[in-house]
Amino acid sequence: MYEELGIHDDVVSLIEESEKDCFLEFERVDKMCSLNSLKVLSSFHRNRINEAHFNSTTGYGYNDLGREAIENVFRDVLGAEDALVRNQFVSGSHALTVCFFALLRPGDILLSISGKPYDTLDEVIGIKDNPSSLKSFGVNYSQIDLVDDDFDYESISNYLTKNKVKVVEIQRSKGYSSRKSLSIEKLENVIKLIKSIDKDVLVMVDNCYCEFVSNCEPVSVGADVMVGSLIKNLGGGIAPNGAYIAGRKELIDLCGERLTLPGEGREVGPTLGINRQILQGIYMAPSVVAASLKVAILTSRVLEKLGYDVEPKYQDERVDIVQNIFFYDANKLINFTRGIQQASAIDSAALVEASDMPGYDDKIVMASGSFTQGSSIELSCDGPIREPYIAYMQGSMTYPYGRLGLMKAVDRLIYE
Repeated sequence: MYEELGIHDDVVSLIEESEKDCFLEFERVDKMCSLNSLKVLSSFHRNRINEAHFNSTTGYGYNDLGREAIENVFRDVLGAEDALVRNQFVSGSHALTVCFFALLRPGDILLSISGKPYDTLDEVIGIKDNPSSLKSFGVNYSQIDLVDDDFDYESISNYLTKNKVKVVEIQRSKGYSSRKSLSIEKLENVIKLIKSIDKDVLVMVDNCYCEFVSNCEPVSVGADVMVGSLIKNLGGGIAPNGAYIAGRKELIDLCGERLTLPGEGREVGPTLGINRQILQGIYMAPSVVAASLKVAILTSRVLEKLGYDVEPKYQDERVDIVQNIFFYDANKLINFTRGIQQASAIDSAALVEASDMPGYDDKIVMASGSFTQGSSIELSCDGPIREPYIAYMQGSMTYPYGRLGLMKAVDRLIYE
């Protein structure tokens, strides 16, 4: 049956046996998918989504009814006061940057309490010199590392007591690190602490890879604003680009003015025919996220059986769609990634090589044979060429396609 993909029978047997182990975890994923599907469908009905909302605007983008409807849907689904959802965002990192520059002013302090943020923000913050960074505008930056995969409550309390912090930034997903991703429960605990010390501190959450994995989102547990990409979870593999910022209305208005210009803000920004894809994307997102989670769970079980260190383990609570595999060997990392590329729908004949990428100091190996360039919610696998040589695997539009991708990657790992 799998000969055409060059997959050996023992690999197929390993996958099939591992699936049996994952039955209860798959059931939990299905229940969460049903909950989030109800949330999305209810919002579509509440906002009376209809074909007129698919219409496009050009130029300035005045009076775009579809754009307004989209932002109302995202607001409802995420449990926020308001949302900014735009195709003018080129990435999640761009949306995070817009949010930083909207909320921070010269002399303000930005404090990260989940360690160093994702590599692409180094030049945004000024960790790495750049004349356009927050640092170059006089914004100060500090960070507090996690302790045993949880917040360092004592250090956070001490810092907030001694310093007037404007924005606390939290990155839920692990990025290119070996730490665990941060659950809603941990988020709620630390936000309560922050607000008890200084109620005026703005808590900003990087929610990339985490949407629809849990039963609620960060703004529901006290975050002031959160940010995510549409070529990850909430785009459902259909939105071709874009990102969202959601949270308190006055903060979303500030972000709108930073994205476009003061005085016009959210009233401008042509949708250029993307409305249908964004709406269809969030409609499909619960089931796509569920497929991604099932593929991640199965990957964890299979690679653990093969003797590799994995995080999370297949039975662990999941708070994002990312699965870590520790290879401790650059060649194994590259070989596994090549297997994912070979099982992709697009560019399956491409041979993945580690190379330089904008925003990263290390060479990156990346498999993303996707319909949308760089789409992480489609089956993808990547990692920096640095010790301990971790593969970060995520996504899959459907479970069967992700299962095939895993089969091919494991087959390469064993036989090539």
